[in-house]
Amino acid sequence: MKLAIVLFNLGGPDGPAAVRPFLTNLFRDPAIIGLPAIVRQPLAALIAKRREKVAQANYDLMGGASPLLPETQAQAAALEAELKRLAPDVDARVFIAMRYWNPFAAETARQVAEFAPDEVVLLPLYPQYSTTTTGSSLKDWYAAYKGPGRSRAICCYPTADGLVEAHVQAIRRLWESAGSPANLRLLFSAHGLPQKVIDAGDPYQAQVEATAGRIAGRLPELTDWRVCFQSRVGPLKWLAPATDAEIRQAGAEGKGVLIVPLAFVSEHVETLVELDHEYAKLAHEVGCRPYLRAPTPGVREPFVQELAQASLVALSRFGDARPHGPWLCPAGLFNCACDREERR
Repeated sequence: MKLAIVLFNLGGPDGPAAVRPFLTNLFRDPAIIGLPAIVRQPLAALIAKRREKVAQANYDLMGGASPLLPETQAQAAALEAELKRLAPDVDARVFIAMRYWNPFAAETARQVAEFAPDEVVLLPLYPQYSTTTTGSSLKDWYAAYKGPGRSRAICCYPTADGLVEAHVQAIRRLWESAGSPANLRLLFSAHGLPQKVIDAGDPYQAQVEATAGRIAGRLPELTDWRVCFQSRVGPLKWLAPATDAEIRQAGAEGKGVLIVPLAFVSEHVETLVELDHEYAKLAHEVGCRPYLRAPTPGVREPFVQELAQASLVALSRFGDARPHGPWLCPAGLFNCACDREERR
């Protein structure tokens, strides 16, 4: 059997010249700005032009480009090796499709079609489902791929054991290496979304909170924890509390923080710049010490093993857009992918 696994992620500029077109691609996505195309397209170009200088300065801190593609390529290689170990009779290949920069879904779709798989598993590297991330990536893929193979999508895996264990290992190792400080608050920091997206039935917030709860449940030595949200842009009301506000609050209470980048499985601008530079500076200014930041799951063994298991388990089912692991969205989240599938 020939099996194609397609990993989805956001993408990032691979050099200074790519910053503005990357931002344009991001903001012209109707899942990000829900306006008619005739308005959205010029607005996206304007926003990208205005934000280019600040964004470029952030990427300069990382050597001029986003590390997200190399990070994802390392995950793809590790996943392919794990699949060969678990299923040696399966010819499994792992491909990457980015949403807003190379390699785009159209290019990856051609590569997958040339491989001519019998089965295709679509595996977003977004553990928590949102219409703005997984939903947008899957829609983009379905429009691009016309090749062979039965397809199945894993819409989310917020409480999957390997994901949780990868975070637990990273947190405990960092905490112990810092001398096991007692006066410390865990901050589970996820990328924020406008509140209106959640109010429209998006399950992202519920899934983020579920991930945090599962991780905290395995860390009885760290009982003080909160969920917060970062990366707010624009004038809209966003998910709260904000990560910077929680850092200020911890400082006011004489506490340090250990920040866990909860909705990110790879290092990129939100972790390496926003958390490691901007929020670290803020913590110093407000007396929040120590300021610790756990790494993302990356290629940590439990996480890669979970991705491999999820891919193989998906082969046993029919239909599309199903969660992996012990997760079921609460009632009322009608923009949940599997809920929409049930109503087809």
